[in-house]
Amino acid sequence: MADHQPFPPGARRVARPAAVSPCPSCGDLAGRGYPTCRFCAELVDQYWLLDWQELLAAEQLAEGGAGERELAELVLADQVGRHPWTCTDWAMTLVSCSQCGEELGTGPVDCVRCAMADGLRWSWDHGGHPTSITAGEHALRVARAALRAPHRRREPVVLGWRLLMPFLLVGELPTVGQVRRVRAAVLAGAYAELAACTSHGELTGYPELPWRRPERPPRAEHQAKPPRDRAADVLPDPVEPAADPV
Repeated sequence: MADHQPFPPGARRVARPAAVSPCPSCGDLAGRGYPTCRFCAELVDQYWLLDWQELLAAEQLAEGGAGERELAELVLADQVGRHPWTCTDWAMTLVSCSQCGEELGTGPVDCVRCAMADGLRWSWDHGGHPTSITAGEHALRVARAALRAPHRRREPVVLGWRLLMPFLLVGELPTVGQVRRVRAAVLAGAYAELAACTSHGELTGYPELPWRRPERPPRAEHQAKPPRDRAADVLPDPVEPAADPV
């Protein structure tokens, strides 16, 4: 295979759109219909596809030819950082999982091989950040992966990335707090209101929703406190739920 610089950057062969615009096919903001809307899919995937086509040309292979799938297998088996992260992702779309038969990384949640492939790809981001992959490119990569396999992540996470996708395409980057706010609003049932936002600032600045707190039980009559259990002082704090892997 052709030699490449360590951690070559990806998704930089196409200029980003100057602003978000409605999709002429699905009517939503362009990119939000990924991957079911053809126009949205082509808009998003072009950043990955052009890097893959460059690799095919370097290997003197034709797109759709007999050697393309073999190249995809070799890319996935190669050391992390030899090829652009976009080529790793595109290779996964060309390879079927040997365990479940689905596109690699998009199978059922109990498919071990898909889980391993999906988890392994993110080691590229740790090694390539911040020069070979920026925070904005990482967010775009995560959003695409989530939308290709929505059943593998929690619904508020998937819908949050769907809402943000059009703005990620133009180079906007939400903070961690803004992403969490969008997901919380989705969880509260405000997806339609969020989808009506036409700017990144409007979407990420959506007012926080007041969560209804459970009513407190009536205060019991005062009783003497039992002796303090000193052993409780050394118990660990409750374990928080695991965060999303990406």
